[in-house]
Amino acid sequence: MQTVTMQETALPAASQVVPQAATAPRLALRQTFSQHWPEYLMEAGGLGLFMISACLFGALLEFPGSPVHQLIPSVLLRRLLMGLAMGSTIIAIIYSPWGKQSGAHLNPSVTLAFLRLGKVKVWDALFYVLFQFLGGVTGVALVAALFGGVVAHPAVRYVVTVPGRHSLLVALGAEFVISFLTMSVILALINAPRLERYTGLAAGLLVAAYITLEAPFSGMSMNPARSFSSALAADFWNGIWIYFTAPPLGMLAAAELYLGLRGRPAAGCAKLHHSNDKRCIFCGKPASQAA
Repeated sequence: MQTVTMQETALPAASQVVPQAATAPRLALRQTFSQHWPEYLMEAGGLGLFMISACLFGALLEFPGSPVHQLIPSVLLRRLLMGLAMGSTIIAIIYSPWGKQSGAHLNPSVTLAFLRLGKVKVWDALFYVLFQFLGGVTGVALVAALFGGVVAHPAVRYVVTVPGRHSLLVALGAEFVISFLTMSVILALINAPRLERYTGLAAGLLVAAYITLEAPFSGMSMNPARSFSSALAADFWNGIWIYFTAPPLGMLAAAELYLGLRGRPAAGCAKLHHSNDKRCIFCGKPASQAA
C-alpha cells in the first residue's frame, strides 16, 4: 500500500513539470520583448529610413522625367551619385541616436553573423530580423503611397535588386563576396579600440563603392530584408533567392573565419558604434556610460 501511495503522490508532481517546461520559452520571449522592444523599433525605423532614401534617390536619378536624370546621361555617374547617397544614409543612421542604441544592424545577415559569434541572443536575433523586414516593407510602402507613379515606373521599380546581365551564378558569387568583405571589415574595426569609432564610416564607404562598381553584377543588396521590401512592392521576384542565400552565407563565413583566427572571446560587442552613452542590450552596458 505504501508503494501505491508513493506512485500516486508522485504523478501530480511529474505532470506539472511538462507545462512549466513548455511555457519557459514563451516567458523568455515575452521578457526579452518587454525589455528590448525600443531597440527592435529602432532597427525597423533604421531600415525603413534607408528604404525611403533608396526609393527617393532612385527616383531622382532614374525616373525619366526627373531633371537630374536628364542632366546626367552617364549611367556610371548616376550609380556613383546613388552610391554616395546611400553610403551617406548608412553613415547617418549608424551614428544617429537610434543606430547607437540598436547597433544599426539593419540587415538580417549582420544579425545572424553576430548570433553565430555568440554576441546576440536567440530571441533578440529573432526580433531584430522580424523588425528589419517590417521596417523595410513599411518604408517602401510609405514612399509608394506618396510617390506611387514615380517609384513604380519601370526605370525605378521600387529600387528592386535584380541580377545583372551576367549569369545568376555570377550574381550569387558577387553577393557572397561583398557580404563576406563587409562583415570582415566590420569585425576587424569593432575589435580595434582605436578604430572602432570609424566602423560606420567604413560601412558607408563600402556601400558607396559597391553600388558604383558591383551593382551591374548583382544589383547590390547584401540584405535579404532590403531586397524583399522592394520585391514585395514591385511584385518582381526575379532572382530573389540569391539575396536570401548569398548575403547570410557570406557574412556567416566571415564570422566563421574570425572565430577560427581569434576565437569567440575576441569578438567585440554586436554594435557598429558601441562607445556612446546609449545602453547596450548585447553586453549589458547601461545608458550614460560612454565606454
